[in-house]
Amino acid sequence: MLHIDIHSFSYKKGGIPKDNSGNGGGFTFDCRGILNPGRIEEYKIQTGNDIGVQEYLETKTEMPKFLELVKSIISINIDNYLERGFEDLQISFGCTGGQHRSVYSAIKIAEFIKEKYPEGIEISLHHDEQHQLNA
Repeated sequence: MLHIDIHSFSYKKGGIPKDNSGNGGGFTFDCRGILNPGRIEEYKIQTGNDIGVQEYLETKTEMPKFLELVKSIISINIDNYLERGFEDLQISFGCTGGQHRSVYSAIKIAEFIKEKYPEGIEISLHHDEQHQLNA
């Protein structure tokens, strides 16, 4: 069973999450190059889990293209890790505050992995700055 630990985090607050598996951290993707919905008044208190923020990211930014590239990159390793019987992989998404872009990315990548790999994978999703969203 491959356990994939997915994090959203803030570069300003907590920084890149530590990899507790001992494997050294896996992938870390920087979402700060995507327009920040947090700079728009109506989205300031929302997170990447809210529909308005999601629609903004999907229609007004390069986020869809960014995530397609992330999916390609991580799929190479997930396929390889499954073949080789590896047990741990960490994937982290960072942005300025750990609230909008990184939360959205972590959620969407978790959904992608669950759909593409319905068996043999266990996912843990952690929103390091948005504890209320942790399942």
